[in-house]
Amino acid sequence: MDIATIQAYAYFFFTVFLVLMLYGYIYHLYSSEKKGTRDYEKYGNIALNDEITDKPVEEVSDKETKNKEA
Repeated sequence: MDIATIQAYAYFFFTVFLVLMLYGYIYHLYSSEKKGTRDYEKYGNIALNDEITDKPVEEVSDKETKNKEA
């Protein structure tokens, strides 16, 4: 086996790995939205609604804030 063959196999397996990761990520997005745990559609407007006076995408509770500070 020369280096070109090894590179070809590595390229193929890396491409398959990335495709599987992409499909896994898409499945995660759809399943979490279907369960109602997170709505990723709201995050599409972050670039449009970026003023300091705009409403946040998600409200952060006081409990979550205290957990992050500790």
